[in-house]
Amino acid sequence: MKKLIYSLAALTLAACSAEKQEPIDRHALVTRNNPSVTAVDSLASLSVGNGEFAFTTDITGLQTFPDVYKNGVPLGTQSQWGWHSFANPDGYKPEDAWREYDFGRGHKEIYSCQFKEEGRQREASNWLRVNPHRLHLGIVGLELEDGVTASQLQNIQHKLDMWNGEVSSSFSISDVPYYVQTVCHPEYDMIAARVSSQSHPGIKFHFPYPTGGHCDDACNWNANDKHTTTLVSQDEQSAVLKRELDATTYYVTIRWEGKATLAEKSKNYFVLTPADTVLAFTCQFTPEESKTPAVTFAEAEKASSEYWNNFWNKGGVADFSLCIDPRAKELERRVVLSQYLLAIQCAGSTPPQETGLTYNSWFGKFHMEMIWWHQAQFALWGHPELLDRTLAWYHQAEPVAREIAQRQGFEGIRWMKMTDPSGMEAPSNVGSFLIWQQPHLIYLAELLYRANPSDELIKKYNDLIQKTAEFMYSFAVYDKEHDRYILKGAIPAQETLRAADTVNPPFELSYWLFGMQTAQTWRERAGMERVPEWDTLIEKLSPLAYNDDKLYLAAETAVDTYKDIRFTSDHMAVLGAVGILPMNKLVNPEYMKNTLNWVWDNWNWNKTWGWDYPMTAMDAARLGEPEKAVGALLMDKRTNTYLVNGHNYQDGRLRVYLPGNGGLLTAVAMMCAGWDGSEGVNPGFPKDGKWNVRWEGLKPLP
Repeated sequence: MKKLIYSLAALTLAACSAEKQEPIDRHALVTRNNPSVTAVDSLASLSVGNGEFAFTTDITGLQTFPDVYKNGVPLGTQSQWGWHSFANPDGYKPEDAWREYDFGRGHKEIYSCQFKEEGRQREASNWLRVNPHRLHLGIVGLELEDGVTASQLQNIQHKLDMWNGEVSSSFSISDVPYYVQTVCHPEYDMIAARVSSQSHPGIKFHFPYPTGGHCDDACNWNANDKHTTTLVSQDEQSAVLKRELDATTYYVTIRWEGKATLAEKSKNYFVLTPADTVLAFTCQFTPEESKTPAVTFAEAEKASSEYWNNFWNKGGVADFSLCIDPRAKELERRVVLSQYLLAIQCAGSTPPQETGLTYNSWFGKFHMEMIWWHQAQFALWGHPELLDRTLAWYHQAEPVAREIAQRQGFEGIRWMKMTDPSGMEAPSNVGSFLIWQQPHLIYLAELLYRANPSDELIKKYNDLIQKTAEFMYSFAVYDKEHDRYILKGAIPAQETLRAADTVNPPFELSYWLFGMQTAQTWRERAGMERVPEWDTLIEKLSPLAYNDDKLYLAAETAVDTYKDIRFTSDHMAVLGAVGILPMNKLVNPEYMKNTLNWVWDNWNWNKTWGWDYPMTAMDAARLGEPEKAVGALLMDKRTNTYLVNGHNYQDGRLRVYLPGNGGLLTAVAMMCAGWDGSEGVNPGFPKDGKWNVRWEGLKPLP
């Protein structure tokens, strides 16, 4: 019955959105937002990819000038499988970074922490944070004459065709024209390129050693003695290189059409020199020797085109061309570019890092509290299979998550915050104490089910959902004096608060309610009985705390919320209690609207992050403030900047921040298709005649 209800609701919304309108010209929508670059700009690199692998290009259409882009949007070649660890001669183990805490729950809790004191624990926690780290697999660029710099390029036309997933670049050097086309194969970790020029430029394959840096391009060019690149086989049309970095090994398979010669220029540096003016080649990166059949450039280009045509034709789209508000064009640009970027950067078999597959942040690791921001949008924009591909990783990480819960004295499984494909928990004095990543699995699985209800999905995720909820129940503390359940001993999403003295952060309270309610619903779908104790928690969970001005507090214990800048900086997570989540019994709508208005006028917006703007927009939309919803998405703040390539710029360290892109798409889908209980089409947009947003294939939020 519920499957039928969801299907009817989706059909009704689709019918309303399509009423009396011609089908959207999807090709025109996408191509009018294709980025085009005509000058060297380190923040304007363009990428191709397939979710598992991405390759970022400079103005030459390849990676010819990595140093120029190093501190902009770097020229990354990264994959989901490409990781490396430095040697561990001292045998550091996860337990070397454990520290015991007592948060008054009747048992000791052991957390993975960063140690500041000199000694083994400090050294161990530092090593465990750095390792493993994501690899830059190798630079593939034009081998130009010595001394040629990026500033010498003229007549530059560097473009991304999102409809076909192809980067093209034309330019000239000393009046000699060059033309380069580059695609990523949709099924392999492979780029394919065609280079045309009378100058017969070679192709360089230059391999770095990793830096292990917290936030950088992962390229150490001064450590050639620490890694090797061996030519293991070669014939007239192909060559295989073996990369060895400490205990890490991977392979690079290069194939070319026509006559060309591959030679080693220096250690870890090879050049493919063509005999003709046109050179077409492919370059594939694999953890084992490739068994992929030879693929021509034309075949790879065709495969890319077919994949991206299907992506755009199948999924949801939003057309702002009939809107007369002057901000609409920019909002459409951000939306279309974000759809492309998230599909190439954040749709793999493991969760994405915040900078995707472009360059390393936090050592290339991914943050589980961010997965909702990256990937909820896939289910809302008609690509639930991309969310499902990543969500399956939770099964792999479950044993580690179970161990975390057990050593802290809890039931079920506690999902880690900062990790890598193994699921190993990275030590942190903040991340290890977060809890808002815990209900994400439940929420994301619910979005998958709503997008495509099936018994198979229930079988696939229900066990994980139940174990996730078991932890949530055991983590909550019963306050006998006030006959209620509270949340304490955690750092909330607003990370300026401390675990030791924070009780009942508002977003986490709402999320606990939603998560436990949804877990019970999944039990019923699976033919299981509801857990009575969980229903008691749902009934007695604490409402959000507020002050005399009817403003919600950053936590029940944060009585100086509106006086102390510590409580009005970072994420305004209080707004997430309604917005990300549906209105619920813990929240008074009037008080939440008061809080939204106060945040709007007084928040320290210069200390925010890219997803704070869509979070504010979703809160405003649910509270009947559509003008604020649009205003939040387009607020003129540094961390709400979207570069020419669509990346959400934060600051000099984080020039790429994909949770902002994902949040934007989630907010726009909600503002168009609505949420449970909303009325009409485009309920999140103003009804002033300026926002005639046309859309197809979008799903509502709960």
